[in-house]
Amino acid sequence: MRLHRLDITAFGPFGGTQSVDFDALSAAGLFLLHGPTGAGKTSVLDAVCYALYGSVPGARQSGQGTSLRSDHAAPDTRTEVTLDLTVAGRRLEITRQPPWERPKLRGTGMTTDKAQTWLREYDATAGTWKDLSRSHQEIGEEITQLIGMSREQFCQVVLLPQGDFARFLRADAEARGRLLGRLFDTQRFADVEKRLADRRRAAEARVREGDAALLADAHRMQQAAGTAMELPELTPGEPGLADTVLTAAAVARTTAREQLDIARCRLDAAESAHAAADRALADARELARLQRRFTEAQERARRLEEDADAHRAAQARMERARKAETVAPALELREAAETEHRRAAAAEAAVRARLPRHLSDAGAAGLAAAARRAAEELGGLDAARRAEQRLTALRAERADLDRQERADDEILADADGWLTGWDDTRAALQTRIDTAQDAAARAEQLAERHEAARQRLAAAALRDRLTAEAEQAAADERAAHARELAAREDWLDVRERRLSGIAAELAAGLTDGEPCAVCGATDHPAPARKDAGHVDRTAEEQALAACRRAEEEHARRERQLSAVREKLAAATAEAGDTPTADLAREADTLEQQWAEARRAASALHAAHEELRRAEEEHRRRTTARQEAQLRAASRAARRDTLDRERALLESELAEARGTADSVADRADRLQRQADLFTEAADAARLAEDTARRLKDADARLADAAFRAGFATPRDAAAALLDAAGHRELQSRLDARQSEEAAVRAILAEADTATAAQRPPVALADAEQTAATAARRLRDAASARDAAARRCEELDRLSRRATAFARRLAPLREEYDRVARLAALTAGTSAENTRRMRLESYVLAARLEQVAAAATARLERMSSGRYTLVHSDDRTGRGRSGLGLHVVDAWTGRERDTATLSGGETFFASLALALGLADVVTDEAGGVRLDTLFIDEGFGSLDDQTLDEVLDVLDSLRERDRSVGIVSHVPDLRRRIHAQLEVVKGRSGSVLRQRGH
Repeated sequence: MRLHRLDITAFGPFGGTQSVDFDALSAAGLFLLHGPTGAGKTSVLDAVCYALYGSVPGARQSGQGTSLRSDHAAPDTRTEVTLDLTVAGRRLEITRQPPWERPKLRGTGMTTDKAQTWLREYDATAGTWKDLSRSHQEIGEEITQLIGMSREQFCQVVLLPQGDFARFLRADAEARGRLLGRLFDTQRFADVEKRLADRRRAAEARVREGDAALLADAHRMQQAAGTAMELPELTPGEPGLADTVLTAAAVARTTAREQLDIARCRLDAAESAHAAADRALADARELARLQRRFTEAQERARRLEEDADAHRAAQARMERARKAETVAPALELREAAETEHRRAAAAEAAVRARLPRHLSDAGAAGLAAAARRAAEELGGLDAARRAEQRLTALRAERADLDRQERADDEILADADGWLTGWDDTRAALQTRIDTAQDAAARAEQLAERHEAARQRLAAAALRDRLTAEAEQAAADERAAHARELAAREDWLDVRERRLSGIAAELAAGLTDGEPCAVCGATDHPAPARKDAGHVDRTAEEQALAACRRAEEEHARRERQLSAVREKLAAATAEAGDTPTADLAREADTLEQQWAEARRAASALHAAHEELRRAEEEHRRRTTARQEAQLRAASRAARRDTLDRERALLESELAEARGTADSVADRADRLQRQADLFTEAADAARLAEDTARRLKDADARLADAAFRAGFATPRDAAAALLDAAGHRELQSRLDARQSEEAAVRAILAEADTATAAQRPPVALADAEQTAATAARRLRDAASARDAAARRCEELDRLSRRATAFARRLAPLREEYDRVARLAALTAGTSAENTRRMRLESYVLAARLEQVAAAATARLERMSSGRYTLVHSDDRTGRGRSGLGLHVVDAWTGRERDTATLSGGETFFASLALALGLADVVTDEAGGVRLDTLFIDEGFGSLDDQTLDEVLDVLDSLRERDRSVGIVSHVPDLRRRIHAQLEVVKGRSGSVLRQRGH
């Protein structure tokens, strides 16, 4: 992949349109991207990444869309990034525009345009660009497929972030694994581990479920077998569980069958004894029954003899009752006539008590005539009653009209009073609405100004704090620089003194007769002597180490100062030169004004609602007033009609009422008199009729009693029995006759008489013997049934347990196999001696390739001193596989990468980044990466190391690669001639390009 041209418009710090000619920069092989802190060096790399993938690298990807837009751009200038590149032999042009807010074409306010993307390909034959797609998704898939890397891989391989690789060098195995996993896409191996672990858990669950079911059946068999089955303590998942359960079940079944045979023998013996005892008991019970029957018959004969007189009296009483039954109809008729006459006489007396005094002794005919006279007078009042009812209705209607008139008068008064002030009310409410609307518009303006003031205040506070930090960091940097110069001078002095006395140091190792290591002579006539100021190798190395420590300290202080100044410049650019106190007062004032405007604007909705309700009330009251006026006109005509009709009716009713309060009262009084006279006439006639019927009934009763043989009707009534008495007496007579017949029959039976001659039977002994035999039979049958059920249950459970065991065998084999594989890939198996997970094993192979590729460049950068090696040794009790060590050729020892100094860490991480780029490129299908960027880190190198690093980077041109170095180190501007400078200003940053 080679970059040709990059065009940036309104992106990041670039307010206008800026262009980068990568072809001109890449011609020199190395080019420098430099500029002051905060100018926008990293934004150039962000633009490349955004053009390819539609997002920016790292943490900056959290804010997309409008956050990519430059604050320095004109409102009508749209953010746009265009990248011209060659990848996989195809020259493409990608243009991306993020979503942005622009002024509306009509009216005021802002509107949002959607993001857009274009992809074009250059047709070399026709010499023109050809449109390929405008779909975000299609373009993203096309670019990812052509480059062969995801955005994370591209940012790690092409935009080499040195800080990330320095952390990678010092990271533990888990952190290295996360980075390598993202770059080399080893998720499929992690999925294999997870899949095996899931299968192991599933297989284990099935085995445990089967073992639990088998154990449940085993416990059921143990309950069924009782003490005949011994089962050890078992848990699901134990090896040999099925064999143990099946063996115990077999022993229990054998024992249960033996117990069943014994129970059957005992049952046969009990059945024989029970049959003999039943026969003896039946014979004893029959003899006892016959003896008891004969004794009871003799007792019943004696009681019949004692009750003979009472039986004859009952027969005589029954005979008199049959004679009295012929007189019963006459008795009933006479009693009914007497009852009816007493009721009629009482009713007549009650009615006569309510009659007027002059009619209290009148007969039935006189009372009937009085009733007819009252009815005739009542009939003459019908027309007067109807007129009086009409007069009542007229009065009610007139009162209702008066109530309606009073209600309408109240409505008219209320409506007139409310409508009088309507114009003033409406004007006041409209004024409130206009005021609230003005406040809402003012609140929106103040909100924008308040937010800007708040941001400037925060930036000013940060500016003040960073100013102090920058002064302190500058002082620390000057002190560290002074210490570095002193340490370097001390080291050079020690080095010079050692070189001056090196002859004496070599002479100390001379021996007569042995050749000199310098000249080869065997004679040493005048060897040099050590003077008082001589220093040895150890002193020189100590001075050198102190010098390097001072250099590292100075470099660290420089980086701290640079970082603080970058932050200070950004804060100053945002806050300006205004004092923080002034900004705070301005922010407080705006906040107070904003709060007041919001409070005033909050009344807008309430004012609208109140105006709407007032308008509705105005319409309601106007309508009510009109309706009340119409009803008043209609009531006036109706009231006159009612008054005339009422006067006419009142004159007609004056004579009809008489002395009563009303015609209805007089009619009611006449109706009650007519009803009373009629009732009295009817009662008098009924009393006369009942007296006559009672006299006739007395005569018929006396005649019937004489013919039946009774002296008086009272004697016949005394002899008469009611139905219940007759039935009870007849039942007694019939029962006596039946009892005599039954006793005679029993005493005549031959078996009963013979049994009575025999001795009394011992029935209790026979029953006790039979009960004992029955109990023994039940116990034997229960024991036999229990033993049979136990055998059946054990056979059933054994068959099911055997089936379970057969089904569990392949499940257990599968579980053992899957568990072994899962433990092996997870690094927890004893067979995995290094405890390496499968994904770690794959990543270890990739890390070994990366270390080998990085060593080729690290040896050159370190003058052959350092090489990177992969280590799969375990650290403590942890896992192994992703260790990374450095081998120091000067000492011959292997040590951890965390022991490297700052400069050594930089070129080691740079070599690691370049090696990783090569491996990832090969992994991505061999896509050629012709353009690389290295971001910062060169300030920690001394001159010699910087030359070696630049030589290594310059050697990349052998593979026709170009490397862009992003740095603000001044020395690089003298060493690298192809440069892209970012210049920042108040109106935004601009790019200046200088070729080779």
